[in-house]
Amino acid sequence: MIPIEIIRKHFPFFEKELQDQIADAGEVREFEPGEILMKTGQNIRSTMLVISGLIKIFREDEEGNEFFMYYLQPGQACALSMVCAIKQETSQIMAKTSAKTEVITIPLNYMDQWMAGYKSWYHFVVSSYRDRFEDMLQTIDHIAFRNMDERLVFYLQQHQNTLKSNIVSISFTEIAQELNSSREVISRLMKKLAEKGMIKQHKSHIEIINLQKLLS
Repeated sequence: MIPIEIIRKHFPFFEKELQDQIADAGEVREFEPGEILMKTGQNIRSTMLVISGLIKIFREDEEGNEFFMYYLQPGQACALSMVCAIKQETSQIMAKTSAKTEVITIPLNYMDQWMAGYKSWYHFVVSSYRDRFEDMLQTIDHIAFRNMDERLVFYLQQHQNTLKSNIVSISFTEIAQELNSSREVISRLMKKLAEKGMIKQHKSHIEIINLQKLLS
């Protein structure tokens, strides 16, 4: 049984009875950075509520190339997996931890029951889906209508805002994979950003200085 204090801390908007049911039905699981929580095509048997850490959500193409979509933070849930769970479909996404992460897993059979029985759960699922849909639209806008240097700035801004830090510890190779580019292109663009005073490059991380400057 999950300590009720954990539920109340991260999900205070749920009804008390629902909090109690989550504490009884859920299980806390811990993951190290870089672990895959969900694979494309995987049968979904439970949904996840994030209580600590950070999770990246990706979309994969037929060749296994990954494209970064959005982050999941504490107090959030992956709406796409929740919808797939409700419809009993396989996963259309991949989820990978970016830091040491704790999640609450909830068996699939509770989804319909809570959707019908608790307004707070219903609104949570709908709100989660809407918020993540807006995240995807923003990402798609930058993919479809921006060139690579603007996409890179947007990518760095996403990390800065999510991590609430000007330090981004990620390799050029990983950035290239997530933006469907090459390491050489990312390296060249990073050098350009550094020359403009927008970032500083360090051996182990990127330091964001001012991403609001316009690229010429």
